[in-house]
Amino acid sequence: MTVTELVSYEDALAAYEPVMGLEVHVELGTKTKMFCGCSTTLGAEPNAQTCPTCLGLPGSLPVVNATGVESAIKIGLALNCEIAEWCRFARKNYFYPDMPKNFQTSQYDEPIAFNGYLDVEVDGEIFRVEIERAHMEEDTGKSTHVGGATGRIHGASHSLLDYNRAGIPLIEIVTKPIVGAGEKAPEVARAYVAELRELIKALGVSEARMEMGQMRCDVNLSLRPHGAEKFGTRSETKNVNSLRSVERAARFEIQRHAAVLGGGGTIIQETRHFHEEDGSTTPGRVKEEAEDYRYFPEPDLVPVAPSREWVEKLRADLPELPRVRRTRLREEWGISHHEMQSVLNAGAIDLITATIDAGADAGAARKWWMGELARRANEEGVEPAALPITPAQVARVCALVDEGSLNDKLARQTIEGVLAGEGSPDEVVAARGLKVVSDEGALGTAVDEAIAANAAIADKIRGGKVAAAGALVGAVMKATRGQADAARVRELILEKLGVEG
Repeated sequence: MTVTELVSYEDALAAYEPVMGLEVHVELGTKTKMFCGCSTTLGAEPNAQTCPTCLGLPGSLPVVNATGVESAIKIGLALNCEIAEWCRFARKNYFYPDMPKNFQTSQYDEPIAFNGYLDVEVDGEIFRVEIERAHMEEDTGKSTHVGGATGRIHGASHSLLDYNRAGIPLIEIVTKPIVGAGEKAPEVARAYVAELRELIKALGVSEARMEMGQMRCDVNLSLRPHGAEKFGTRSETKNVNSLRSVERAARFEIQRHAAVLGGGGTIIQETRHFHEEDGSTTPGRVKEEAEDYRYFPEPDLVPVAPSREWVEKLRADLPELPRVRRTRLREEWGISHHEMQSVLNAGAIDLITATIDAGADAGAARKWWMGELARRANEEGVEPAALPITPAQVARVCALVDEGSLNDKLARQTIEGVLAGEGSPDEVVAARGLKVVSDEGALGTAVDEAIAANAAIADKIRGGKVAAAGALVGAVMKATRGQADAARVRELILEKLGVEG
């Protein structure tokens, strides 16, 4: 089904109620893998960080990473989950080339954390997303498909396998079905993943950088007619890696499901691929049920039984959690609840905080990240953190504005240069000649020329129509390529015309 065959979003919601389930995989920031001592450092040569255990060679035995277990408990506690007194690992059996063991060591019916919730806000309304479970498992290897036009396996001539990632610790967080969100379902999905990302980062268990695959979301979605109790058949859009894409994937699937059902068709339970370029999804593979994986307890690992003393110590040591932090920052920054929610949705809280820590005023830091930089990020379809500019560089731009070296127009050009890779803010200002014209002699000459060229406007100002000075200010700004201090130009114009400001 193509984008042109979709029903409108309004028509879809008029006929059906969306039901969502979100599965988020978080790659933990441990130094070694989940069941062996291999390094997890990024950037190594392919297959250089492997051993008999993570390759599944005969005779190798796994050992549980204690830090991985501790991270899982922290996540569970922060999600208001119950922590199991006893749990164990299982083998999830399926064949795929990036699974060197032909099974994944995961948790099935006995997860380490379960029955939790996370509250999220959309347009001033609080939605409670209930958590089914958070369980420990290992990541797969990485397949690179070569020779095709899309980078996917279909049409490729061959594939390359890198097992460096195989065995890296993962936490999978699975929600219960999310119902009742209605037309706000896509926004609720985005808000949930955004809130979860902030929580994970606050715990310090992962950088949760979605653009690097450290946090990935599978969007399960089905529709049911209004008033029906039974859920519809679901699709599962896999490995969505940005907040914006989570929202777009949910919205697209609502429209696609409605079009299929409205046309008398049947939804196939399958995985779907999400396409960033147009926000569409395409079929992957028919989705297996749990019994197809032939789960059975992992015989080579002992059960995990965290003591209550340890769990309570971890609970007591939890850092300031995101909702509490946002309340504090909102008061410090002097902004409304709605404005703070916009900052959260943009993924800019840490960026603004870091910019303030680098010396910028809170208002200026928020202005640039939520204005010019948010616009650029949206145009490029990335999160603001992925832009090639640092909080320290934004703080430097703010400082140049504060000291009068730049005005807002020149500051935007400076940011543009930094994003284009032209160097630091100071280097861009120097190379482009962007500094505000502050020489009184040069400004005076420009003002005299503007007055002489616009005698009629000058007479209006002398006659008391001070507002007309804006036209002369514009002429001076044009003559100086926007590099004059507009406020000082206005003062000079009124002085030279003998008019009180």
